[in-house]
Amino acid sequence: MKKNLFFALILIGISSCEKTWLPKPPGYNKIDLPNHRYEKLSGDYPYELEFSEASQVEPDSFNLAETAWINLNYKDFGAKVHLTYKKIDEENTKFETLSNDAFKLTAKHQIKAYGIEEGILLTPNGYTAVVAELSGEVPTQFQFFVTDSTNHFLRGALYFNTAMKNDSLAPVIEYIKIDMAHLMNSVKFID
Repeated sequence: MKKNLFFALILIGISSCEKTWLPKPPGYNKIDLPNHRYEKLSGDYPYELEFSEASQVEPDSFNLAETAWINLNYKDFGAKVHLTYKKIDEENTKFETLSNDAFKLTAKHQIKAYGIEEGILLTPNGYTAVVAELSGEVPTQFQFFVTDSTNHFLRGALYFNTAMKNDSLAPVIEYIKIDMAHLMNSVKFID
């Protein structure tokens, strides 16, 4: 008796639905991006720059001996911009070595990258900046270095703390690239 009543209710429930069911198209999470606003870096660094208010400055924990290395942590986006600085010294740290290392670090991503576009820029403060944009499912989509080629070398790379596909992250990547361009253009080395 109970089984018959149960099956009758299921049958009525199924037959009473007249709407056709269609699957929803794939969607992405809505990402609210703040307006671009910048503040000056404070602290005892051999460089000055302006960074996004959407990020927080943190010391780099990878190499504690390098006190001029910092991370710009975009906590809301799960992203970090790693900034590493080296003083150019013709005896120990040559410009050629630093620039070759930067190009090698970018080239390591060729395995997964669909393409790497590089460009050379001149910043408003007269420094040379080399920018590399990587496309594809790579761990870093944007890298750069800014240098005066005689005394100072600042390298930056964007990393995400997630394994999401880069097409899902595209709005955030573009947002942070604008911040990184502003950062490069505001760099001023202190002698």
